[in-house]
Amino acid sequence: MEHISALLRQLRQRLAQLSPDGSGFRQISLPVSDVLSDDVLAWLAAQSTFPQFYWRHRDEQEEAAVCGALRQFSDAAAAQAFIAANPAARVWGLTAFDGPSYLFLPRLTWLRRDNRTSVTLNLFTEDAAATDDWLAALAPVTPLAPLQTVVAAVEHRPDAAGWMQMLQQALTAIAAGRLDKVVLARSSRLTLTQPLSAPVLMAASRQVNHCCYHFMLRFSARSAFLGSSPERLYLRDGRHLLTEALAGTVANDGDDVRAQRLAQWLLDDRKNQHENLLVVDDICQRLQGSVSALDVQPPEVLRLRKVQHLRRCITGQLQTADDADCLQRLQPTAAVAGLPRQAARVFIAAHEPVERGWYAGCAGYLSAGRAEFCVALRSCQIDDDSLQLYAGAGIVSGSDPQQEWQELDNKAAALRSLLPPEADAAELTARISPKASE
Repeated sequence: MEHISALLRQLRQRLAQLSPDGSGFRQISLPVSDVLSDDVLAWLAAQSTFPQFYWRHRDEQEEAAVCGALRQFSDAAAAQAFIAANPAARVWGLTAFDGPSYLFLPRLTWLRRDNRTSVTLNLFTEDAAATDDWLAALAPVTPLAPLQTVVAAVEHRPDAAGWMQMLQQALTAIAAGRLDKVVLARSSRLTLTQPLSAPVLMAASRQVNHCCYHFMLRFSARSAFLGSSPERLYLRDGRHLLTEALAGTVANDGDDVRAQRLAQWLLDDRKNQHENLLVVDDICQRLQGSVSALDVQPPEVLRLRKVQHLRRCITGQLQTADDADCLQRLQPTAAVAGLPRQAARVFIAAHEPVERGWYAGCAGYLSAGRAEFCVALRSCQIDDDSLQLYAGAGIVSGSDPQQEWQELDNKAAALRSLLPPEADAAELTARISPKASE
């Protein structure tokens, strides 16, 4: 088994042998000839260089950990232009629901795909000396600490009463024909008894939330956005495109027989089928002019730890491999915004009491041959001892506000259930100030 520290030493040796002639973008890549013994997420957590990005595919056949920014881009078009001039580059990061992106070309990338692992150093030849100093400053891997923080308080925005009012306004707009569907979100601010390590929460989610994309962007040691999302925005392999409509939700159950009954109810329920088909129709319309031979698969149920979703997969052949165009057409989908898309976004901006930020945007990567993004759902923003947790529900004619509130709880539980329940006052006081209870 190979250790990360040994591979980094080999990278520095290769860097020292780099010819000083010429300038421009270069890569030094080493295959991992044996199984990598270190956890790349734990290694990432030990580093003091930012930004950092972690990614694990929902089929678990792909995992990446990257750090340091050689170049940063505020939109996909700029990132794509860099890749066109440097075809070996891969750019990682987030796009916002409404706002600039945070995409970057990392200095260092650990990538595992189909049991093949490599480490790649990105650099510009003229900065080789600074790159060597940067490599030398990287820290050795250390085990991740256990998840210990306690939730002291929870504040929902909107609260239950505000949610009921907001949904009634949405249902009125739908009944008046101004909207077919709108996806409304709730933000839950969890105040913690101590700062929360984003990699520790990511590791805990990775362990239990299967069939999900796991992603984390750390802006600094104290600030990060992360999530475990079941939904693919799109995968582009060459010019082949794969996307999906993930809309329609029911609770999961630990008992397989009861879970199957719930899944069958979801397949048969007209309201959820209608919601899913709205998303399918929107995706197909938005891809018109960019793809040929679109194919929509029959509905299936995706079973997750806390909920089950209705899903239809959609495939097509792109006329050109243009990721900026794909993102512009597909994001945000009707599954996170609504229909008509612009009218739904105007309603969201006018009625939701918080800004979504990265929530309901997307996370992933762009490269010349392949790109993939997941929708940034089941996600949270961590800032020191504050965790902002997001969840949304699709509102259509016939939606019941109380049931939709419960759906928010079910979706938020993907991350919320990783933390212990709120401490009672005595326990909280003892944790914060042990002498107070003596």
